[in-house]
Amino acid sequence: MKKYLRELEVSGLILVIIGIVFSWIWGANFGMWPCLVGLLLWLITFLYKAFRWKEYERENRQNILILLIAIFILLAQMIFRR
Repeated sequence: MKKYLRELEVSGLILVIIGIVFSWIWGANFGMWPCLVGLLLWLITFLYKAFRWKEYERENRQNILILLIAIFILLAQMIFRR
């Protein structure tokens, strides 16, 4: 699992970015699914690293910040798209 963490994390980040762009262009329904899959992939790596906090402390702090920003952007889109 440890050797695939970076690939899962980057794949999740790319899918989140694709989902955000899709929701800006075509609406929230198109962007929701890539974002959801990307966040789930990211959640897998996030939880793995969280249980090994000492080993991944720096990455965990960055991931928490990025995850909060992504959630804020998605919530803002849902609120302001009405």
